[in-house]
Amino acid sequence: MYANIIVDITHEKLDKIFQYSIPPELEEVLQVGMEVVIPFGRGNRETKGYLVGFAQKCDYDPSKIKPILHVAEKSVAMEAKMVALAAWMKEYYGGTMIQSLKTVLPIKKQENAKVKRRVRLLLGEAEGKAKLDFYLQKNQRARARLLAALLDDGSLEYELVTKKLNISLPVIRALEEQGVLVLESEQVYRNPVQGQQKEARTLIHTEEQSGAIDLFWKDYQAGIRGTYLIHGVTGSGKTEVYIEMIARVIAQGRQAIVLIPEIALTYQTVMRFYKCFGDRVSIMNSRLSQGERYDQMMRAKDGKIDVMIGPRSALFTPFPNLGLIVIDEEHETTYKSEQVPRYHARETAEARGRMEDASVLLGSATPSLEASYRARSGEYTLLPMKNRAQMQELATVYTVDLREELQEGNRSIISRKLHELIEDRLQKKEQIMLFINRRGYAGFISCRSCGYVVKCPHCDVSLSSHRNGKLVCHYCGYEQPKMKTCPECGSVHIGEFRAGTQQIEDLLKKEFPAARVLRMDMDTTKEKDGHEKILSAFANEEADILIGTQMIVKGHDFPNVTLVGALAADMSLYSDDYRAGERTFQLLTQAVGRAGRGQKHGEAVIQTYSPEHYAITCAAKQDYESFYEEEIAYRDLMGYPPVHNLLAVLLACENEQLLETAAKYLKEYAARINRNETMRIIGPASPGVGKINDVYRKVIYLKDEKYDTLIEMKNKLEQYIEINSGFNKVRIQFDFNPMNVF
Repeated sequence: MYANIIVDITHEKLDKIFQYSIPPELEEVLQVGMEVVIPFGRGNRETKGYLVGFAQKCDYDPSKIKPILHVAEKSVAMEAKMVALAAWMKEYYGGTMIQSLKTVLPIKKQENAKVKRRVRLLLGEAEGKAKLDFYLQKNQRARARLLAALLDDGSLEYELVTKKLNISLPVIRALEEQGVLVLESEQVYRNPVQGQQKEARTLIHTEEQSGAIDLFWKDYQAGIRGTYLIHGVTGSGKTEVYIEMIARVIAQGRQAIVLIPEIALTYQTVMRFYKCFGDRVSIMNSRLSQGERYDQMMRAKDGKIDVMIGPRSALFTPFPNLGLIVIDEEHETTYKSEQVPRYHARETAEARGRMEDASVLLGSATPSLEASYRARSGEYTLLPMKNRAQMQELATVYTVDLREELQEGNRSIISRKLHELIEDRLQKKEQIMLFINRRGYAGFISCRSCGYVVKCPHCDVSLSSHRNGKLVCHYCGYEQPKMKTCPECGSVHIGEFRAGTQQIEDLLKKEFPAARVLRMDMDTTKEKDGHEKILSAFANEEADILIGTQMIVKGHDFPNVTLVGALAADMSLYSDDYRAGERTFQLLTQAVGRAGRGQKHGEAVIQTYSPEHYAITCAAKQDYESFYEEEIAYRDLMGYPPVHNLLAVLLACENEQLLETAAKYLKEYAARINRNETMRIIGPASPGVGKINDVYRKVIYLKDEKYDTLIEMKNKLEQYIEINSGFNKVRIQFDFNPMNVF
């Protein structure tokens, strides 16, 4: 057996795996993640490295292989834990060890470390005055000037000495050599949020909140480290539960990580944590400079903070004694990485929790089917919170059938019911949010007369409209020509449904000329702080109507909003994705939850061509349980996650012919080695966009009930790709249970 060792990933030239032999005395001792001491380079300099795996055969000349010297003294260092996590990610998600290491150890070098320097006097008063007289006699003015200032203050900042007193570094060094003073350096960490004071908390928890906290804490004190799912309706006070659980874990001398989706990383959310934990909290997000990010990691490593808040990358904060990982809004797709390794924060948090004896807490008003499925199977502990903390009523929801609107002569995107309610709110000086559901929109074909949607007969997803006049399934490759009349009712009103935020803005200005309208989408939020400017203007009631995509319906709290309109629910309902129903239900539930959060009662209007679809009816009633039962039955029937597991093998190449050959061979090899009769192999198919920047793309799907079976298949495919030079020009990636169609 040989040991694969990473020597140092901070230097680009050493950013690769080296092999060493294993001495007999270490054969039963070594584990992945351990820090070891090895001879390195021509001079056999003793260097530390991390053990990242074992190999049966040697990739180099065996006569040149050196043995590991010994295990490093403190080999359970923070980095070793993270290396072990990287090894798990490589196995669980695919990719290389280097890619996994760069994910878990993202800061490659010390970025512009800020150092604070001070000059401190070492002499007593009498000795100092005698030395000052000596310098004056010798006409050494600079030395005398510095010593006189130090006799007054005892210690001075380096910048003050060099700039105000005009003393050069050689003068300081000369006095340091004489034992007159010492130049001290201390690293100063940048803090992205300054001046926040801890506040006393006098919160009384509701019965449901207390029940969740007590159950978690009873387990924690008994040494049980599990995964918990808080299923709490919007406004049930999930954040207060997180804060109380974190406070108890911190009191035990441990630390906590709080993951929140980037879009919900609002100033107000972070401030709630700062008010409870003061400057023992920090944040990690894409808006910080590299220097600030480095400093937050170092503060965590040195035990200077207790809580780190941020998107999925904050999961790799190097806390020395991690006790709790919280994932808020766990259903969000942003928790899945689109870069190799394509990890999901939920499973990776569980793996880190197991390695470091920490609990994992998930929270959502609309949990992902994966989390609910595991809670129902006993893998997670469910903590239900069914009531709002202030006991406010949920909004009244109206579902409008756009087929009837069309039959009665209304061709506008604004239904008559919504038009009537907008007029009412404008008169009452109350605010309105109109949201267009464009997530996952891929040009599906539907009939505006009867609501019929053209679907794939093999995959239960909608067919996507392509410019070549064909309708294509992006899962199995099935295609058929576009149609001009509806096969269900014969109507000619069949085609792609298109509507954008700008069109809606123009329509509203025409229909309601006195209304002040704000639009929030990718175009209006391009500049820095674009989101904040629009949201703060709306919060300050500088506008009556806010139009936007899904970014406006997440986590925002506007007390004067009493009407929400979901203009086109079908746009995500029939996207070419097996998760379309789940995403539509989650978005509509979130949208409806924005209305009536203050003292005034709220109303919401859902406009759709499919009012009878269970995702629409359940969202209107805020009925998660009914939606789950219906959706999980479909997933089971069609062999989709979470009941079954799905592995997408993604292939890309500039040469179309080479790509097709590679995909064919890879599928044939997978079929040949497939000893598990339950595994289904689908494709290769062209994805939604078959070519990007002159690079052609294909995808093969593998389905099986057991995740481990897919991992085994992934490992064999990786070996097959490695030993066949024909795959050298084809980029191949693996994506387990993908969140988006490739």
